[in-house]
Amino acid sequence: MEKDLDRVERLLALQLLQQMKGASQRDKALQLNLAGFSNAEIAELLQTGGTVVATMLYQARRDKKKKK
Repeated sequence: MEKDLDRVERLLALQLLQQMKGASQRDKALQLNLAGFSNAEIAELLQTGGTVVATMLYQARRDKKKKK
């Protein structure tokens, strides 16, 4: 059952990424984070490192705070 849920989550993540084809890696990472994926899961989906994802998310949140 848990394996099925993992598969469904992965399929939904891939569908989200497909819809965001022209978006930046940072925007994709942010959307996946908002969908509840961990940094490690996002890194795997985006084929990058966990540190890169953490940095992108940090910068996105920092930039959002600056705009307010």
